[in-house]
Amino acid sequence: MISPGLIAVIVLAVLIVAIIIKSVRIVPQKTEVIVERLGKYRASLGAGFHFLFPFLDKVAYEFSLKEEAMDTLPQSCITSDNVGVVVDGLIFIQVQDSKAAAYGIENYRFAASQLAQTALRSCIGKLALDKTFEERETINAQVVEAIDDAAASWGVKVLRYEIKDITPPESVKAAMETQMIAERQKRADIARSEGEKQAIINKAEAAKRDEVLKSEGVRERLMNEAMGKAEAITMVADATAKALQTVGESMDLPGGYNAASLRVAEKYVEAFESLARESTTLILPAATGDVASMVATAMSAFEKVRK
Repeated sequence: MISPGLIAVIVLAVLIVAIIIKSVRIVPQKTEVIVERLGKYRASLGAGFHFLFPFLDKVAYEFSLKEEAMDTLPQSCITSDNVGVVVDGLIFIQVQDSKAAAYGIENYRFAASQLAQTALRSCIGKLALDKTFEERETINAQVVEAIDDAAASWGVKVLRYEIKDITPPESVKAAMETQMIAERQKRADIARSEGEKQAIINKAEAAKRDEVLKSEGVRERLMNEAMGKAEAITMVADATAKALQTVGESMDLPGGYNAASLRVAEKYVEAFESLARESTTLILPAATGDVASMVATAMSAFEKVRK
């Protein structure tokens, strides 16, 4: 049978162990606890092993120093052009001073959420409906600035605010849809007209190029023809000059004069023969039959030219 004294020792030992366990506090990483002694702030304990005085010290608050994401409730806002929209956002905060977060405000999460909604309504009210979709970054920055100024005394840092969704009324959605369709049709018409204009320009450029090529071809052809005619005239002139030179030289040879007279007489007869073949009516000089007189006249002219 266990004696009463042993039972008392065991109970005392268990009580001492319980007190020791209760007095020991292990704080995890990125966590901070607020310790009060007899109801007054004593210390802020960071990560690690800590010993508290039994019955005097107690952990009053415990805060996570990690970044927190809080979803704010959808907020009805009125834009500057009197259109009601519902805006849903997300706020990111972080406790940086646990003492201020414990004693500076009752509930910093609720306060930050309410302040975000108030700042959001103020920002949306300054913008037209179209701008609310375009100026999200500006709205986010203004909300963060408004909350951060007030949250400084709470020991809380507002890191950023993000708008998740902006929902306009159904009537405005339908109008925006119509506007979007009209804008797309406008862009399509502009693109089509630009294409047609470019096609016309391309055709005009092609026609211009074709005319230029044709004119260059005609010019080259005329130049070639002119060069050919010039060469032909030069060749004929050279041949005539050589023939006349040969005839002149032949006249000085023995019998040359008689040969020339005979050739002139032949040409005279051939000329009248050709006229007789080509025409039925002839007008002839009076001395047509006097070939010798005609040859003498021609040779006399030749002698004058040679001299």
